[in-house]
Amino acid sequence: MGVWAATAVVTGEAISLGIFLTPAGMAKSLGSPALLGAVWFGMAVVTLAGALCFTELAVRNPHDGGEYLYLRRGFGRRVAFLYGWMAAVVMYPGVAAALCVGSVPYAQALFPMPAGAAAALPACILLALGAINYFGTSLSSGAMTTLNWLKISVLAALVGWAVLWGHAALANLSPLTLRRAGSDPLGGAIAGAAISAFFCFGGWWEAGKIAGEVRNPRRTLPIAFTGGVAVVTAVYLLVSFAFVAVVPMEQIQTNSAFVAQFGQALFGAAGGRVLAACVLLCVVGGLMVLSMAVPRVTYALAREESTGAGPLAAFGRLHPRFGSPANAVLLQTVMALAVLGLGAFDRILAFIIFSAVVFLALTVATLFRASAAGPATDPDLPAQAGPMRIWWYPLAPIIFLAGSGVLAAMLLMHSPGPSLLGAAVVLSGLPVRWLLVLGKRANPAAKELLSS
Repeated sequence: MGVWAATAVVTGEAISLGIFLTPAGMAKSLGSPALLGAVWFGMAVVTLAGALCFTELAVRNPHDGGEYLYLRRGFGRRVAFLYGWMAAVVMYPGVAAALCVGSVPYAQALFPMPAGAAAALPACILLALGAINYFGTSLSSGAMTTLNWLKISVLAALVGWAVLWGHAALANLSPLTLRRAGSDPLGGAIAGAAISAFFCFGGWWEAGKIAGEVRNPRRTLPIAFTGGVAVVTAVYLLVSFAFVAVVPMEQIQTNSAFVAQFGQALFGAAGGRVLAACVLLCVVGGLMVLSMAVPRVTYALAREESTGAGPLAAFGRLHPRFGSPANAVLLQTVMALAVLGLGAFDRILAFIIFSAVVFLALTVATLFRASAAGPATDPDLPAQAGPMRIWWYPLAPIIFLAGSGVLAAMLLMHSPGPSLLGAAVVLSGLPVRWLLVLGKRANPAAKELLSS
């Protein structure tokens, strides 16, 4: 994978279904274009700080696995396993199922279909994505790159159409700082908008998961992370202000209704179908990134934890012909189908997001451990690349950790029950790991794993 493909991984998941839904809700809640821009800019600063940190981590660990490898190096096998457990078995299958279900109404707007076909569509999407990734990185990265750069072009064309053809009115942005009637209380509005903006930017870290398949990682990964975050920031700012310039904040009712309002304002009666096509393009591009990146976490975890034996060993092998982590792809597809069948994806996302923020913060915190002198946390890993001597260190990790701390506090205050329950689900991975290790006691490495 080269620069274009790696950058598409960064932008692909971040610019998905939320690009059409979240900015409208944020604008209605905040009630001020200036506040809307400030929240996006603030989250962009935090995200860019995180991207700089992940760039260094990926360059130091140019292998598939991303956060799993960084956490294992910094905090040991147990913490790394908990992340892999959350990512491969709980969170990402829920995200994939939620995106597939969320795409159905837009697919129906384009292609009217019977109720049975609509119900089966999410499973068909998951199976198709699994097949594409099963048959090799070249096929999946080519499809992923094409889809994600195409959607950037489409979103830029939407903004250009709104501005150049007179659909956008600067008067709808004025006054910039005055909050509109019906806005939410200021404190709650800012907190909710910050959490929503974090969700929208979410996924920029995925390039680390496929670092082992990137050409010239020392050159490619810095461009992918920082360039990708810059593209995502520009897209969200431009699209948000285009939305508000076309549909005044006072007229925004709900997120889903806003898509129809915006489409009708731009394209008349055909607007709903045009916007539905744009939404589907964004969703499928995001799903391509998920289905490509997450099996690399499972592969890395299985390869390191199984030492060639035990229940996980099958997921730590590459396909002899296609070179893909085929069994890990199958596991990811099956888990997403199971979550889809249970209808539990909404609850999974609500429960797990707090833990996801904590793991991101822990991942960035490994930079401080890497810079400190002392023995490696995991002796099986190669030696550290040496202390940090980069212009942005330690400012960037401090900014990201502070931003993550604020977000985690907001999530705990806003939804303490789901956040704590999600943390308990993640911690349930510890007895799972213990059982997996017991399952391969016959392997000489089992004693070492138990002691670690």
